[in-house]
Amino acid sequence: MDIQRFSYTGRMGKGFAVRRLDVKAFAEQGGQVVGEDTVAEHERLVAETQGREGGSAVAWSLRGELRHPGHLQPEVWLHLQARTALSLICQRCLAPVLVPVVVDRPFRFVDDEEMAAAQDDQSEEDVLAMSSSFDVMELIEDELLMELPVAPRHEVCPEPVKSSVADPEFGQDTAQRQNPFALLEKLKTSKR
Repeated sequence: MDIQRFSYTGRMGKGFAVRRLDVKAFAEQGGQVVGEDTVAEHERLVAETQGREGGSAVAWSLRGELRHPGHLQPEVWLHLQARTALSLICQRCLAPVLVPVVVDRPFRFVDDEEMAAAQDDQSEEDVLAMSSSFDVMELIEDELLMELPVAPRHEVCPEPVKSSVADPEFGQDTAQRQNPFALLEKLKTSKR
């Protein structure tokens, strides 16, 4: 079931397309977009969950802001908040574990990719290139993926974790086996 609900607000009441957002115009108007869709609408999130929980909700909001509007070069900012819960595989017991994923991050936009790459390494905030057709849905998916834990685990696994790696039959016939060095010793003494 596809939810995909969006609510747009801004001082001038202009709607914005989340797949082709004019970042500068959105920030200049102090625009806000609130939306909810499903994990199934994000192909890479579905791949991470291996198809489990595709109907889980992804709730998000985006707010645009123009900082220092009186300056010659005002700063264009977007603030993204997103949250969902994904069914991942516990790295201890290998059973599914529901992992909450939360994003709360500001982004500063600059004129082009080259400038964004140069400033991103030196800035505390994330720096992206300005676009008149920015894909917000792709940004949401990217940021949720980056927040996934490297090794998801249950706080307490539902089943006891089997930590034995030995063959279950190993050791059953150890009484019948002889020490290989004792066998060599027998061979040595029998040749004398």
